[in-house]
Amino acid sequence: MPIAAVFLLSLAACSQGGPEAAASAATQQTAVHPVSGLPVVPLTVTSDGKAHTFQVEVARTEAEQAKGLMFRTEMGSDEGMIFPEDPPRRAAFWMRNTVIPLDIIFIGTDHRILNIAANAVPYDETPLPSTGVAAGVLELNGGRAAELGIKPGDKVEW
Repeated sequence: MPIAAVFLLSLAACSQGGPEAAASAATQQTAVHPVSGLPVVPLTVTSDGKAHTFQVEVARTEAEQAKGLMFRTEMGSDEGMIFPEDPPRRAAFWMRNTVIPLDIIFIGTDHRILNIAANAVPYDETPLPSTGVAAGVLELNGGRAAELGIKPGDKVEW
């Protein structure tokens, strides 16, 4: 490599803060799920004073929400998907083309759990409704909410 090119590369690295700044910038970027390509954020459910943290994919757009977890064959025990409802609304979900059982957790405008459709049956197209206006809907592996003692009234933050 010509000396001029090495000098320019060195100068560019110095002007951007060097390797430490590059590493810091990389860790500040939002994680992206390798299958869906959706952003992944931490989400915490606080139940009886105990915090349960999950890494959840964020389905924001209408298309992302329509697809959700369809066709997925697995999901980690501390993974999930959050569907922010903007504006908040009465929500109903179904399991069309959804291979794995899910707990569908409806979250109110106060960020407390309204209700849980536990162990929703794969491929079932029966609507599973919220009991009130939802600001978000969280999907976890079926049975995970009961396993962790997550219940209506618990606080959800993302």
